[in-house]
Amino acid sequence: MEQIKTSFDFEKPIAELVQQIEKVKQVSEKTKVDMSATLTELEDKLANTRVSVYSHLTGWQKVQMSRHAERPQTLDYISMICDDFIEMHGDRTVGDDKAIIGGFASINGQTVMVIGHQKGKNTKERQYRNFGMANPEGYRKALRLMRLAEKFNKPVISFIDTMGAFPGLEAEERGQGEAIARNLLEMSVLKVPILCFVVGEGASGGALGIGIGDKVYMLEHTWYSVISPESCSSILWRSWDFKEKAAECLKLTSDDMFRNQLIDGIIPEPLGGAHQNPEAMAATVKEQILKDLKVLTKEKTEKLIATRIDKFCAMGVVVE
Repeated sequence: MEQIKTSFDFEKPIAELVQQIEKVKQVSEKTKVDMSATLTELEDKLANTRVSVYSHLTGWQKVQMSRHAERPQTLDYISMICDDFIEMHGDRTVGDDKAIIGGFASINGQTVMVIGHQKGKNTKERQYRNFGMANPEGYRKALRLMRLAEKFNKPVISFIDTMGAFPGLEAEERGQGEAIARNLLEMSVLKVPILCFVVGEGASGGALGIGIGDKVYMLEHTWYSVISPESCSSILWRSWDFKEKAAECLKLTSDDMFRNQLIDGIIPEPLGGAHQNPEAMAATVKEQILKDLKVLTKEKTEKLIATRIDKFCAMGVVVE
């Protein structure tokens, strides 16, 4: 039977059933008694429990899922989706921001520019990547690569996974707000197709800085919002204790975002989350990329840009 990885309180019923199954197997092997009927019953119950748990996650539980330590990140998707990848560095002004990576890659023989946040998997990597929180030079590097893609008429694919842009004093001194705003402006009129995927956390301008696209998708257990639940809770209630309530109020889940017409679609995850089967998750994302590129690359440039601008201008419009 497949090993179940559990990490959160809401997964305890699953973990308990897995333990029961293991105990029954051990008893069966030790006593040589046929317990196949019991095993079948427990495995059926486990399957039903998994479906029940993961199909009714709250906003806060989805936030937790998006932060799972083993969840695939940009470099994982690049290695599983792309045939090759040439990383490019630096913004030609300040330096090379390790929180955002990018470069030319090929997918099924088609050249694309891939850009994304990279958080890191362990403490050393996270420090090196600044926990996926980019400085202005990170967004300027991303813009440089997008302009390069435009020059050679290659589509852009972005993977979004950040707690937000780096809020340090030095980032503000170097023009954090201007760098993100410049990306929003330039991406809205970029002359090549842009596909954006929220693969983890999508927080505030840090996510939007590489998030303007012809198609914007969220993986099933991700979130996308102007602020994190913890920060929202600390502002409204002056405490992090209300983060679960804040997560519900923010309407930050993929279902909420799709319902409010802020994204173009939801990419289903393997049962239990992307970390349970990264290869299957990457295959699903790749399929969506190839499907969209087949259509978007045939669009005329003027129509591509006009449709992209109209889509974002229509967001938040209410007719009474």
